[in-house]
Amino acid sequence: MARTLNELVEYLDRLTDRVDLADLLIELSQLNVQCEELREFVRFSPRYYMRNLVRAGEWYHLLVLCWQNGQRSPIHDHAGSSCGLRVLRGTMTETRFEFASNGHVKAVASRDLATGSVVGSQDLDLHQISNLQPGTADLVTLHVYSPPLLRMGTYSLTDKTRGEEPMLLEFCDAAGI
Repeated sequence: MARTLNELVEYLDRLTDRVDLADLLIELSQLNVQCEELREFVRFSPRYYMRNLVRAGEWYHLLVLCWQNGQRSPIHDHAGSSCGLRVLRGTMTETRFEFASNGHVKAVASRDLATGSVVGSQDLDLHQISNLQPGTADLVTLHVYSPPLLRMGTYSLTDKTRGEEPMLLEFCDAAGI
């Protein structure tokens, strides 16, 4: 039976620890939600993709991320957090990375995920999310981070130096997940 957005929030509000990624992906897979239900959180920026906070709890953040065509996240990890996401509108491209033997990161796989698709990552899983659809199509994704992702590691294809990006409290006009 498909879950409503309110049922997902009730589930998240009951968390007393970090959610198991497999359980989170089941919850998101059973979710019956349309972009229209979250329209107040669907906001775009021409500069960067937008992170729009829907709800925050002690053990989670629920966000709507809005991507104009061509926008992408940095290559990043989830530094101690489980992240599950569901594509609400459009086709999302996820590129996964791993460390090469010389310490640089390298792309190892890329896939396109259509509306309704669910994907997850955690801890030191490295990936990049992009809106690479044809034309000017927008992308809207729903994300759950548990516990809340306050800092993420960022990576470069050309520099072995690691970065770190704080998650901005206003969750808007930001340059990372």
